[in-house]
Amino acid sequence: MDWEALWLTLRLDVIVCALLLVIGVPVALWLAFTRWRWKFLVEAIVALPLVLPPTVLGFYLLVALGPGSPFGRVYNWAWGHGLPFTFAGLVVASIIYSLPFMVQPLASAFAAVDPKIIAAAEVLGASRARTFFRVILPLSLSGLLTGLVLTFAHTLGEFGVVLMVGGNIPGVTRTVSVSIYDNVQALDYVAAARTSLLLLIASFLILAVVYGTNRRSSMIWPSRR
Repeated sequence: MDWEALWLTLRLDVIVCALLLVIGVPVALWLAFTRWRWKFLVEAIVALPLVLPPTVLGFYLLVALGPGSPFGRVYNWAWGHGLPFTFAGLVVASIIYSLPFMVQPLASAFAAVDPKIIAAAEVLGASRARTFFRVILPLSLSGLLTGLVLTFAHTLGEFGVVLMVGGNIPGVTRTVSVSIYDNVQALDYVAAARTSLLLLIASFLILAVVYGTNRRSSMIWPSRR
């Protein structure tokens, strides 16, 4: 078992989930309640990582984060090194790659909140921020949990994007999925099987938590007919 790769993957997971929570909530809130006629373009951009092959997305991210791009030059000037083949580069790539897994469940949960409840809160004088934290967010906890869990699971199993942007540097960018690939390439099927079994169990438990929580939430807050 490559414990170094496993620890790096878990650290990447936690950071990506935390940052996507900060980024995804405002985006999902805007998508759920905006009436802008061109909203579908933003939805398409958010969902793009779902349909793009990981190697294609990884290639474009590598170009966008590289020293030849404006962003890459600014980052290199500010920090003295580039983003590709670094842990920070993995974080940026994972955020973009897992964005729809956080935004889409949240947007669906926000949109499902009864507009009459929101209107009642506004009539009673609650500010938008208070309405969100006291009304919308508590009624959308199942969507929030689903987004966090799916983001965690998706980041846990990333391979193509991680390999394109981060490479395979032990202790820096070598994640657990890349470690499994290395074990197979080295014909060490025992090590690959152990790590794969661990990820299989973790993925099953994650999905069980999501479906169990959503089932319980639907019993507590039955859907409107």
